[in-house]
Amino acid sequence: MADVVLNSAVRSNLRTLQSTTELLNQTEERLATGKKVNSALDNPASYFTANALDRRSSDLSSLLDSVANSIKTLEAADNGIRAITEIVEGLKATARAALQSPLAVSEKAAVTSGDLGDGATSKNLLGGAVQNSPTSGQVSFTFGSATTLTDAADTLTFNIAVDGGAATPITIDQAAVQAAGNGDNVIDSPAELRQILGAKLGPNVSVGGAGNAVTISSNTAGASSSIAITGYTETDTNNNTTDGTGLGNQTNTGLAATTTPSVLDGKSLVVKDKNGQNVSVIFGSAMGQVDSIEELNKFFDDNNVLLDATFDINTHSLKISADNSIANSTPLDIGGSVVGAGKPFTNSAFSAPVLDEAAALKRANFADDFNDSMKEINNLAKDANYNGVNLLMGDDLDVIFNEDGSSKLEVKGVTFDADGIGLAAISDSQFYDSGSIQEVLDRLDGAFQTIEAQSSKFGSQLQIVQTREVFTKDMIGTLDDGAHILTAADTNEEAANLATLQTRQQLIVSSLSISTQQESAVLQLLR
Repeated sequence: MADVVLNSAVRSNLRTLQSTTELLNQTEERLATGKKVNSALDNPASYFTANALDRRSSDLSSLLDSVANSIKTLEAADNGIRAITEIVEGLKATARAALQSPLAVSEKAAVTSGDLGDGATSKNLLGGAVQNSPTSGQVSFTFGSATTLTDAADTLTFNIAVDGGAATPITIDQAAVQAAGNGDNVIDSPAELRQILGAKLGPNVSVGGAGNAVTISSNTAGASSSIAITGYTETDTNNNTTDGTGLGNQTNTGLAATTTPSVLDGKSLVVKDKNGQNVSVIFGSAMGQVDSIEELNKFFDDNNVLLDATFDINTHSLKISADNSIANSTPLDIGGSVVGAGKPFTNSAFSAPVLDEAAALKRANFADDFNDSMKEINNLAKDANYNGVNLLMGDDLDVIFNEDGSSKLEVKGVTFDADGIGLAAISDSQFYDSGSIQEVLDRLDGAFQTIEAQSSKFGSQLQIVQTREVFTKDMIGTLDDGAHILTAADTNEEAANLATLQTRQQLIVSSLSISTQQESAVLQLLR
């Protein structure tokens, strides 16, 4: 059978129709998939490049979940740190409340000197010197019995020299006796003899005494004060009188004022500073020495000596006590030349402190509150767990940022229980004095520093992870955009192409119909 012979117009229309149909199918596929490159045949370079971009975008998308999980793990750790910080702040408040409560010691350890002398005061521990007043020259006689001057010529005579001056003769005769007492001629009592001597001796001396004692004293005092009685003579004309006055030759010189040096002056005191090292000071008025309570306490403060000095005005004694920072402790012994037998301090050892039971119980309750609160730190650290990872209990976290794992962040975990931040349970006695409480406060400050440093580190790492999360999302968008640019079809353009191709297809079909009709007309004529 012979092949069908088509004219050139039909063949041309058929070829155009076939090409249009292929283009129409391609356009419909692009509109259906939204891509202009659906296989390597469409555009090998764009197809394979877009596939690589899509694969990387997919890999990064799968990492986003891990990054988001890591962010939550860091946030959980931060939640735990903030809660632990609040607990530590509460512990600090408890310690400060204990510090402000009454001291748990009613009597602190102390060592006390003996009597420093009447001249010692808190402002002058040396007391200047203890003064012994000067004495007057004085002679003393004992009245024995009544003495009668029977005759007018009977006398008692002597010479008296006062304060080293010239001797003055003194005569006691019958007239002098009669002028005193009861007016008779008998010296019948010590009082009457004192009266007679007082009238005779003049203003430079004083006559006194008690009982049978009769004293004659100079009215001055000191080494130049003296009384000298010489040439004592009894004249009895009829030998009928017995002298019972007790008067006689006698000399006496007064004593000058004397001073007794301070028992502290020039002596050294050796005490221990807070580190247990010896420090010493000299009592005296020279430069670098101390002579008052104020200066001694300043010396203690300047040399980190945890002692206080006080002065008892009633006993004239110096007391050295433990200060409030070590109120519940017994300091080490004092030393130096102030200590020893016959020295201001006969004992070098401090007495033991005495607890105030009520105040000690109150501070012990603060210690119990402290320990109870501190236990919660351990619970918080254990509960800061997220998805099996606890950065506050030593777990590490690796955050991977890219598809091959070459870019990652290693987050090292810490142990943030009480021990991990440098805290431990305390005993009741650690709240008894201010020094022990201050040690607890110092440890709390150290815990704050540890917490703040780690919080800052976790915060920086969290910021890095969050930044990388945003970066990864942006990168995924960039990769998707790049792949889309390479393969995506322009739907508006493809829709216009589709309409054009459909119109072309209709025109071609119409053209084929016309061509066919023309051939039919020719055949009809031939018939």
